[in-house]
Order: sequence, then C-alpha cells, then structure tokens
Amino acid sequence: MTMHEQIAAYKEDLELFETPNDKLEYIFDLAKDVKPLNVKYKTDTYLVQGCSSRAWLHKTYKNGKIILEAEGESLIAKGMLALLLSIFSERTPDEILSFNPDELNSLGLNEMLSPVRQQSLESLLTVIYQFAKSTQPQQEQNR
Repeated sequence: MTMHEQIAAYKEDLELFETPNDKLEYIFDLAKDVKPLNVKYKTDTYLVQGCSSRAWLHKTYKNGKIILEAEGESLIAKGMLALLLSIFSERTPDEILSFNPDELNSLGLNEMLSPVRQQSLESLLTVIYQFAKSTQPQQEQNR
C-alpha cells in the first residue's frame, strides 16, 4: 500500500465517526496494536523534542528503506505514532521526501488535536523528514 493509499484508508475509516471524540477513540484503538519500543531506545537520544508527552523514535536505514519504531507515554501519542508509522515506516527516502505532509490534514487531525498536540505532530514529522534527507548520500552509494 502506498502512502497515499494508507491515508485514503484512514480517511475512509475516520469518516465513519461523527464526532471528534469518536475519531479520537479510533486513534486510541490504534495504540493497542503498537509493539513496545525496546527499552534501550527509551533514552534522551531517541526522545522527540517538542512533543507534549514523551515520545521516542528509533530510525534505521536498511536495504534502501527507512524503518521507524516508536512509543509514546500517553494513549493519544501511542495512537498517533501507530498511525504515522503505518504511513511512513518501510518507505524509501524518496517516497517520504516526495510525500506532502499536508495530506495528513485530509484526515482531520487538526480538528482532533489540541494546538500543543499539533505541534507534537509537526515535531515528529520534522524528525522523520530530516532523517529521510540524511539517508540520501547513503542511498546514492547503494545505486
């Protein structure tokens, strides 16, 4: 499934719910499927700066793809991380860098998230995009 198809699938699911609170419950349900992050990655090195609750992101570049693992302390953070990882993990740097993160707005996340949580989302996206950019020299060597 492409990033655009994943967004479309989430959008279709979220449109089934009438209220922002119902949509948040859906996000909370996504949190239940998140594998706990290995404790060795729950350090300041992997802490995403700018998040309203603590969230850790472990990033690797392997076989031409970016692999993301994450965990957050709050239920909303866990759910949002699950959603984002399903969109951004296991992608090539080119896929990520050519994807316009404004497409996430079609999911209505801004309606569900407080301004502080919106800022957390932006912080996480910044880290993902910076990592994708940083892998480009490696990617060129692998061609």
